[in-house]
Amino acid sequence: MAESTLLLLVAGIIAVGVLAQILADRLQVPAIVFYIVAGLVLGQPGLDIVTEDTFGGALSTVVGFAVAIIVFEGAFHLKVERIKAAPQAALRLVTVGAVIALAGTALAVRLVFGVPWNLSLVIGSLLVATGPTVVTPILSIVPVRDRVATALEFEGIVNDVTAAILAVVFFQTVLPETAGNDIVRGFVVRLGVGLLFGVVVAGVVYYLLRYVDLSPGDAPRNARLLVLAGALVAFAAANFEATEAGVAAAATAGFLLGNADVPYEAEIEAFKGDLTLLVLAFVFIGLAALLEPAALVEVGVGGLVVVAAIALVIRPALVFLSTAGDRFTRGERTFMSLVGPRGIIPASVATLFAVQLQNAGLVQEANILLGTVFLAILLTAVFEGGLARHIARYLNVIPMRVIIVGGGRVGRSLAERLENRGENVVIVEEDESVAQSVRNAGYTAIIGDGTDTELLREAGADNAKTVVAATGDDDANLLVAQLSSSKFDVENVIARANNPDNVDAFEDLGVRTISSSMATAWAIDNQIERPAIAHWMTDVGRTGDVQEVEVTSEEIAGKAVREVGPMLPDACLIALVGKGDYTTAEVPGPDYVIELGDHVTLLGQREAVREGMKLVDPD
Repeated sequence: MAESTLLLLVAGIIAVGVLAQILADRLQVPAIVFYIVAGLVLGQPGLDIVTEDTFGGALSTVVGFAVAIIVFEGAFHLKVERIKAAPQAALRLVTVGAVIALAGTALAVRLVFGVPWNLSLVIGSLLVATGPTVVTPILSIVPVRDRVATALEFEGIVNDVTAAILAVVFFQTVLPETAGNDIVRGFVVRLGVGLLFGVVVAGVVYYLLRYVDLSPGDAPRNARLLVLAGALVAFAAANFEATEAGVAAAATAGFLLGNADVPYEAEIEAFKGDLTLLVLAFVFIGLAALLEPAALVEVGVGGLVVVAAIALVIRPALVFLSTAGDRFTRGERTFMSLVGPRGIIPASVATLFAVQLQNAGLVQEANILLGTVFLAILLTAVFEGGLARHIARYLNVIPMRVIIVGGGRVGRSLAERLENRGENVVIVEEDESVAQSVRNAGYTAIIGDGTDTELLREAGADNAKTVVAATGDDDANLLVAQLSSSKFDVENVIARANNPDNVDAFEDLGVRTISSSMATAWAIDNQIERPAIAHWMTDVGRTGDVQEVEVTSEEIAGKAVREVGPMLPDACLIALVGKGDYTTAEVPGPDYVIELGDHVTLLGQREAVREGMKLVDPD
């Protein structure tokens, strides 16, 4: 192909990728769906514009560098404090879950196609990988609880590494010239090489970023380019030493630098994010275009059976076993079971393996390998990616957020109580050191000015049920409250008034206000006059709970309190009932009739109150 034609084609692929990203943002669908569709249209299944000869032998190199950038960027975003949000589940997903995925997929391939175990294990290894290339775009449009997102992202990054290395090791048993190699030794060596190169490169880049003058005028740009070069060097050097060790090196370097105190971190993240979108578009479109229809025909109905087993049997089994006994709800576990698309690592490695098998005269094996892997990628990415938001809504796993502006003692203490009750809390803090301490304490924190509209939107104000302005600046608190009400139509907005003289002014503007001095006075008064209830209220969220919920259940609507009481769990009482807003609540008598739309306040032991809330409001 002429150089000018190839240049035009590459530019066209990138342009299509950018347009796909814009369309995905508008339709709230993961961009990978459009990348794959575009690739199929441009490739041999469609217009046959992009073929195997288009890029010559350069495609594997381009894909390799793209993998380095994507894996590094995903690992760079994976913070230690986020992993702490779901430590047990995250670790089980990449250990127990990975073993189940490998064994289950290999067994399905063996039973359906009757191929040898070594080839079945190669396919099983490749399809262990979910990967940040497909998971991150889904999570960007499906704002699930942080512990769910962290577990899925951690699984994707780690399994990308293990899948690539395991696949190479098992593949050596398929080719006659390498059939006698030691599997365990091959895995350990490649993983060790990747970790070593990743640590060394991360250390060098960190030293240069922290202690070498990067030219003050262009320091942010130079920092971005230095980190990019580090990702590519780690990947290429490790791959040169041991095949597919580069994925481990890129992931290690990204994780270490992302959790180190490096300068210009925000600029690096933004740059790497934009670059990742471009290479994602190019690689997914390119690989989808190179898919040969003959490979899909070769696997036929059997391939569909294998993919169905992976998506509907193996994936749910490994998720439910890995998350057993953790804080995940049944809806969250079901969502994680139905969202495990396969991505770029299995696609790129399978393409490389298929070429080697064809060169060795194993054409049928090459088609089964390529067809099964690509069919799994196509179906899981398109269906699970395209339906992810609808699945999340149906399972009710997109939580309304509580945003606290101000990460000081008040904001952090409030966040602790709210998270203990299962709320999805995000803290906005302008002081970077304070925000870092908030993150170290295990909370989600966004650094920036809470009076900025775009920052509030980034924090999730569009999907917030409550915004609390808890800074030490009354002017800032008032502005946050007004923005939350006017720009985002948040239902519940509360502001902290540090100066008691400002309370009337706040409330005249329609802002619900808590005075710091009055709150302290109330707390002292409660300790004097009502010590038992004061102590119990202080412990709310640990053993006891008080929750207000709107009545939506037809089962209790129209019934008197004396009838509803026995329907509630033991250790759960109706304390208050209000018509309309919170200002009209009263202690109901036994003959008080509860109607739809009433606000019922339940008091009692934590789990009993939670069960009672489901009775009053099933949704």
